Amino acid sequence: MIRVLLVDDQPLLRSGFRALLDVEDDIEVVAEAADGKEGLALAREHLPDIALIDIQMPVMDGIEATRRIAADPALARVHVVILTNYGLDEHVFHALRAGAAGFLVKDIEPEDFLHAMRVAARGDALLAPSITRKLINRYVTEPPHTPADDRLEELTNRERESVALVAQGLSNDQIAERMVISPLTAKTHVNRAMAKLHARDRAQLVVLAYESGLVAPRNR
Repeated sequence: MIRVLLVDDQPLLRSGFRALLDVEDDIEVVAEAADGKEGLALAREHLPDIALIDIQMPVMDGIEATRRIAADPALARVHVVILTNYGLDEHVFHALRAGAAGFLVKDIEPEDFLHAMRVAARGDALLAPSITRKLINRYVTEPPHTPADDRLEELTNRERESVALVAQGLSNDQIAERMVISPLTAKTHVNRAMAKLHARDRAQLVVLAYESGLVAPRNR
């Protein structure tokens, strides 16, 4: 059973998402909150698989709630999915930095929304290749602001290669094809790199790969 926490200051939207989720046999809404502070408390109380969090809310916004969830070891298994009206805007970029597993636009089709919940519950980042490319383009125009990470030295050559391919927006199957290995081995390389770099998911891995200097942005 996939356990979901809904955090949005608009009751109508919460009701709509709940109506979609409640009819699914493998998904359960365990709690609802109208702001980030309440959502953080409920996340600690219920330990959901997914916290579906709006960005702009009173009391505590979604970015701060995401940051606090990501920083709490007791909530390590909670996957934060950000809700936004505008796609990849500045707020979403900061939410990914804060530890979000991905994001959804509020006008998403119902079937895509349900699929996204199951993807997030598996621990996979909700970043389509097109979104990953937008992240990459961001780093093309804005160079990294952080120095190279010492943890990069812990990566094997194959793990470095897999991270670089993740940063290009490739899936595990595509990485396997590029590296001429099995998809399971590709997934193992990615997972080990995430563990060594303390990245919560692939979204964080993409950001870290560019910020650390592992992958250098190319001029357009």
